[in-house]
Amino acid sequence: MLGVAVGVVVGLLLVAGLLVMLGPTTGVLIKRVRGIRRARVPSVFQAAQPREAAPAGLNPKTQRVPGAASRLGYCLRAHGHDDLSRELRGAAARIMGNEPAGLYAMQTVLRRLRSLNLDDESSQERLKSLTTELRTAVQDRFEQLELLPFRKP
Repeated sequence: MLGVAVGVVVGLLLVAGLLVMLGPTTGVLIKRVRGIRRARVPSVFQAAQPREAAPAGLNPKTQRVPGAASRLGYCLRAHGHDDLSRELRGAAARIMGNEPAGLYAMQTVLRRLRSLNLDDESSQERLKSLTTELRTAVQDRFEQLELLPFRKP
């Protein structure tokens, strides 16, 4: 019995000595050790934890713009115009965060696309139809947001 008591006292003295040697960082180390937890396997009977709510969706007219931009970007990449495709993707990404700035960026890219000519006639027609589709989607959204003055028919 006396041997067990002496063993416990010696153990406590060793732990106290280590804590003194570690100094002021002892509290931080204890918090780190407590923060480490074993990975638990989820139980079948345990209720699922609620997930974060998804961000609000985009306006349907706004959703048309990135869709048309992705189709046009794919066509441009297929014909070796990676720089314009990259600018289109960047403008479409800006629409997700700041819609007016993204629409203005998309309009700038559309201006650059006016002077683009592809090799064969069928590709040029496809480019023209995709550009027209994107331009229509951008103009519709501009009108809806009343960003630019537009002509009334």
